[in-house]
Amino acid sequence: MASNLQQVWWWVLIGAALHAAWNALVKSGQRRHVVLAFMRLNAALLSLPLLIAWGWPSAAAWPYLLASASIHFVYYRLLALAYEQGDLVVVYPLMRGLAPLVVSGLAWGVLGERLHTVAWLGVALISLGVLSLGALAWRQAGGRASGVGVAVLNAMVIAAYTLVDAQGVRVNGDPWSYVLAQALVDAPPFLLWVWWRERRSVDSWWQMWRSECWVGLGAAVASLLSYGVALWAMTRAPVAVVAALRETSMLFALLLGAWRWRESLSWARIAAVVLISAGVAGMRMA
Repeated sequence: MASNLQQVWWWVLIGAALHAAWNALVKSGQRRHVVLAFMRLNAALLSLPLLIAWGWPSAAAWPYLLASASIHFVYYRLLALAYEQGDLVVVYPLMRGLAPLVVSGLAWGVLGERLHTVAWLGVALISLGVLSLGALAWRQAGGRASGVGVAVLNAMVIAAYTLVDAQGVRVNGDPWSYVLAQALVDAPPFLLWVWWRERRSVDSWWQMWRSECWVGLGAAVASLLSYGVALWAMTRAPVAVVAALRETSMLFALLLGAWRWRESLSWARIAAVVLISAGVAGMRMA
């Protein structure tokens, strides 16, 4: 049992690195909400043949898939809105840092999951570290509160789809058919919304597709693998633990930012990294 949980621990960290990778790819695009749309389109196009070959989810999983698709549409809409209103380095840590705390409380109340005291401490340290990164960026941005309210609301949405998908994948039994079907179901609403929003500002969707295709494809592959690993882990470990470990993506995002965009690593940022690392160590001990 301990060996299996160690495997889950390592795989969730790999999934967190993939999560950071696709967010970095979206950040590198010219229009982030359009890149998000292309990412969802590519994920759907990749998922259809794989689903035909792999097999479809069970009938019992479809209510969860449809509910998840509805929640994910709200998530992507709020994500684009938060990026429009506020700085990425402020709103992203706020969304991702609050979500594990909400998930931990709801998993205890809704799913009846009980965590070891050390695991609770690990969740708190990871969230505190992620939120510290957002607070540092907020202070550097002059204390502007733009997008903060949307980011807090989206943290609740993240917690909602995490719990729905945790239940759905456990009912289904197979995480990969679930995540592939989810990619297929949740793409059309968001694509239609982006098309409606940008129909007058984009001269040629084909040209936009050509310029952002590879970014969207890379983000789609990383997104599918990242969330597939997370859903697999939720069938073997408490949801709160997986949700918190997944937010170590901020640690990988920080390293990517320092390497790709030459973002500075201040002592305050290093302290936040130490908090996240301590939380991860606590999870492993628990």
